[in-house]
Amino acid sequence: MPKRFRSLFLSDLHLGARACQPRAVLDFLKAHEADAIYLVGDILDIWHGGRVHWSSLHEAVMTELERRALNGTRVVYLAGNHDAALRQPGRARLPEAWEMREALVHRAGDGRSYLVLHGDQADSRLLRLHIMTRIGSRADALLRRLDDWFGRRLDRWARKGDDSPIRAVIRRFNGLLVMGGRFERRLMALAGAAGAHGVICGHSHKPAMREIDGLAYANCGDWVDSFTALVEDESGALRLIDWSTEAAARPDLAQGGAVAEAPAMARSLG
Repeated sequence: MPKRFRSLFLSDLHLGARACQPRAVLDFLKAHEADAIYLVGDILDIWHGGRVHWSSLHEAVMTELERRALNGTRVVYLAGNHDAALRQPGRARLPEAWEMREALVHRAGDGRSYLVLHGDQADSRLLRLHIMTRIGSRADALLRRLDDWFGRRLDRWARKGDDSPIRAVIRRFNGLLVMGGRFERRLMALAGAAGAHGVICGHSHKPAMREIDGLAYANCGDWVDSFTALVEDESGALRLIDWSTEAAARPDLAQGGAVAEAPAMARSLG
């Protein structure tokens, strides 16, 4: 039976990007239910200017989330920098049962409140330019294409658990977003201004739960590299789930691995 929580927080699925892993998302949803699901930005990544990678698995993720909403689950979509077009009313057609928000304050079961937003709101002015998002998307796609090419030729890169120099570069590239902690401190300032006890975000692809300046900082991580999500139980307690670890212990999941590559079938959505 699926585990049930009060709330699920998922960010950075990047559906439509080369590195997206929709099978992992579907398996996670299959194993978890909640009263509310918060999609904390960069769920869709189809305005990056490059090829859109879309398959029946990608479509199934959207269909499953819509089904949850129609069955009474509160589904809230908070746009990020890779799906910033959704911040413009009428730009894209998403299920009517979903809520579209820029940010909101979530009140947990223990009475604590959290500012929920993607996190790009705390970027420097330069990084918030749409052209920078497009450049980052294209650079990420190119690096992952190179990683795949070398991985097919060098067995040690292809072995499970091994890392590659290119993936290390990708991590460093994503690490630039935190700017030596300034990204997190700016988010803490936003949470404090909202009168919240902490912040729940994504954006940096770095899952984390810790206290900063007396406030809680919780980053959902992503579904490209870390495969993590934030969950809230009925008592209001928050914790991170590492799905890449938990999925290995679930023989009932779909064959092919929890983080298997989606079929190479794509159609343009941009």
